[in-house]
Amino acid sequence: MSASGSTPPVTIEVTDVIERQRINAFVIRLVAISWTVTFLDGFDMLVISFVAPYLRDGFGATAISLGELFATGVFGAMLGGIAFGWLGDRYGRRPIIIAAVAAFGATGIAMAMAPDMRALMALRFANGIALGGLMPLAWALNIEYVPRRFRATVVTIIMMGYTLGGVVAGPVTVWLAPLYGWQSVFLVAGVATLALVPVLFALLPESARWLAVRGKAPERIVAALNALSPGLDARPQDRFVVTDEAGGSSERKFHLGELFAGDLRWITSLLWLAYIGSSMAVYFKSNWGPIIFEDVGFTRTQAAMIMSVSSIGGSLSGLLLMRFTDRLGPIAIAVYPLIAAPLLLLMGLAPVGLGGLAALSLLSMAVIGGTHVGMHSIAGIFYASSIRANGAGWATSIAKIGSIFAPLLGGYLLATNVPPRLLFVLLAATPLMTAIALVLLARVGRARTPPLSVSTDEIPLVAGAANPIKEQRS
Repeated sequence: MSASGSTPPVTIEVTDVIERQRINAFVIRLVAISWTVTFLDGFDMLVISFVAPYLRDGFGATAISLGELFATGVFGAMLGGIAFGWLGDRYGRRPIIIAAVAAFGATGIAMAMAPDMRALMALRFANGIALGGLMPLAWALNIEYVPRRFRATVVTIIMMGYTLGGVVAGPVTVWLAPLYGWQSVFLVAGVATLALVPVLFALLPESARWLAVRGKAPERIVAALNALSPGLDARPQDRFVVTDEAGGSSERKFHLGELFAGDLRWITSLLWLAYIGSSMAVYFKSNWGPIIFEDVGFTRTQAAMIMSVSSIGGSLSGLLLMRFTDRLGPIAIAVYPLIAAPLLLLMGLAPVGLGGLAALSLLSMAVIGGTHVGMHSIAGIFYASSIRANGAGWATSIAKIGSIFAPLLGGYLLATNVPPRLLFVLLAATPLMTAIALVLLARVGRARTPPLSVSTDEIPLVAGAANPIKEQRS
């Protein structure tokens, strides 16, 4: 019997529907939209490092002022991750994602009109708030629509958008800036970002898990679940529950202590420590890489190409890692920083020419980038839906401690005429810190993985598998 108004309401376990789903158009569309959003986020976040040489020429920016500009944007991103994560858990992922995209598009256009470094720094701070607020919400929304066995994979695919955005930033800057000025780069990015806002209004869904936990908008839950599981025949009058985590009302207030309750005390602390080390390495590379490579003898175009190619390497290494992360957890990620540390030491100490330095740079930056993609893939998986955006937001924001410190330290060291290659030796300590924290996180996480209400070993993976809700109504 098909569902009708005379059929009594039934209880539908949202987690079961999500865990049992096949690959479907709804999730593919969500991942594609999220990939596009993070592509623009990555472009806007990383393009500042490619614009920096032009700021040095046009605005007379010094190494210290550029370091402060880099750090200001990252500091804004740190605050944005915390603030937008809180807003996303309170008001929903969808509206806050749209607000963040609109905000970083508008502030990007405003940066193109900055008359001096002081104004540019203020606008970069505002731009950073929006950029930092987007990523944790995008991860949370996608994590809550895919089975647990694919979560790290999906987040990695989305993060490839961020990485490739950074890849494109270099060639676009080299193409536009000499002809139309560095301002044109921010203008093009801002316009492209704002053009995406109406698409998000039309296509971006709200998290069904979040809605069910909060007891909100059953008609939107129905639309999402029926798209995930054709034939489910869910109706607004049915009762939607999420039994694998605690619920919360729409008026529920988040407290930071929730991220440290029970075994989360160790998980959150180790996640933050690993993230700080990873962020120090990746942001030092992305912010100072073009200038350092130019200072050691590469041309500006060559420096931009090295950075762009290394970003592709980071994206590919992250993609290679994702299925291992889904199966093995944080321990799989720890392999990359253990490779990165000796490569950075060789870059700083080995007597190699520009060709050798470029090769070592590409290898080291590939595993550094892969580590950071891996960190993003696990940022939200340890937390329940009611605090997931807060958990991921706080993790990425605390990580910005490393992101802020790295460009500032690089600027001050370069201002004191420290040999550029020596900076790579100092940087080698950061992946070691990340590796140690990840190994410890893996041990704690393995002991506390919560059981699913439906075992993944029992989930039917073929078309036409039995639907318990549909059978209950028949």
